[in-house]
Amino acid sequence: MTTPLDHLSRNGRLDTFFIDGEWRAPRGTGQAAVTNPATEEVVTQFPLGSGEDVDAAVSAARRAFATWSRTAPEYRARLLDRLQEVLETRGDLIAQCLTLEIGAAIGYARTAQVPLAIAHVKTARDVLTAFTFVEQRGHTAVTREPVGVCALITPWNWPLYQITAKVAPALAAGCTIVLKPSELSPLSALLFAEAIEEAGFPAGVFNLVNGDGPGVGMGLASHPDVDMISITGSTRAGIAVAHAAAPTVKRVAQELGGKSPNVILPDADLDRAVSLGVAAGFRNLGQSCSAPTRMIVPRARLAEIELIAERAADEIVVGDPLSETTTHGAIANRAQFDRIQTMIGVGISEGAKLLTGGEGRPGGLNVGLYVKPTIFSEVRTDMRIAQEEIFGPVLCIIPYDTLDEAVAIANDTVYGLGAHVQGRDMDRAKDVASRIRAGQVHLNYPAWDPHAPFGGFKQSGNGREYGLEGMLEYLEVKSILGYF
Repeated sequence: MTTPLDHLSRNGRLDTFFIDGEWRAPRGTGQAAVTNPATEEVVTQFPLGSGEDVDAAVSAARRAFATWSRTAPEYRARLLDRLQEVLETRGDLIAQCLTLEIGAAIGYARTAQVPLAIAHVKTARDVLTAFTFVEQRGHTAVTREPVGVCALITPWNWPLYQITAKVAPALAAGCTIVLKPSELSPLSALLFAEAIEEAGFPAGVFNLVNGDGPGVGMGLASHPDVDMISITGSTRAGIAVAHAAAPTVKRVAQELGGKSPNVILPDADLDRAVSLGVAAGFRNLGQSCSAPTRMIVPRARLAEIELIAERAADEIVVGDPLSETTTHGAIANRAQFDRIQTMIGVGISEGAKLLTGGEGRPGGLNVGLYVKPTIFSEVRTDMRIAQEEIFGPVLCIIPYDTLDEAVAIANDTVYGLGAHVQGRDMDRAKDVASRIRAGQVHLNYPAWDPHAPFGGFKQSGNGREYGLEGMLEYLEVKSILGYF
């Protein structure tokens, strides 16, 4: 069986960038390593981009924009169809790659990381084919035109998913692209660039430069020929990008941190609400910006809820990501592993009640970035573990006495990305959802919807991804008076 590294090495991708339709050697000399988090071993080296690489990619995108921006929507839709087909064909290779570079359990990579990423491509295509680019208002034509050259910065936790969530709608809108994936997950981005090439997109429409934030990210954010930058990452990184982008007054879209609440109403089916809440909080090992890691529960039923939560945590199997029986693999990188361990220690020192998990690796796992799924109860909202984004499998159970208090706790954070509400009385659940300051609220664990706009209030960012709103981010509005 061909491994992702064998495939990329055989095709000469590991030491190149994809610029102007070609695989090119980097202009700079910087190098970084890819480490397998399950073994903590370096598996390969790859080049880091320089300012010259950024200039070359932006220039290619600028040249391609003149033609690509004026292509027929039907043509762009056909290419997106083809991209979807190529990604589906390569799905298992990409899943293996995600297991290698971020430690995702292979079953989760195959059933969530890859198919949900491909869904963004299909959604962008569907939005494009139904979209009206010219609207009549009296004698005025209100048109929507592509914003221009877009720099896209994506994170390591959902590598392909975050790439397609940005690239697919930007391509659908008629923009050209320079992608900077996380330097902690560069391999899946190389596979995606191969898929773009195989799908037949014209040269310069999509460009890939691997690199770090200071070397490539800031260069793209400040580049005068970049019209828009979209970043998914930490709030700190989003602020830095916005500062760098400000002098050129480019559009900035930010999908940043979160500390999402899960409000369990008194009439909720506790077995379902709590057990699925644990699963949601621990999806992708909690390395999801919208993971509901604050479970806000009726104080009168706290003991019952604690038992259900412990049982749900006991069903999690942490181990070798390549094992079919593993549900949760390794934490994606050493810095994040250390952060999680530190915050678990903070929770203990703050006096939160440790229900399960704790510091250190799970039993029998002495090598690898493995973390015990950890649940704290009797958490106060002023504790650090209730306020700071941990980005790991750490769940805080926070009790409330009144519904107003529950809503206040839900909103007592600088973030406002996602939220959940559980309850049988739908009128009350909808009312609570309307009072939570977050960009997306889930009622009673609905199915994922790639057409549902996703983005944040407050310090969780600005702008929206997914669906119609995801494509609108990449379009400018123009009025042509006297058109009709």
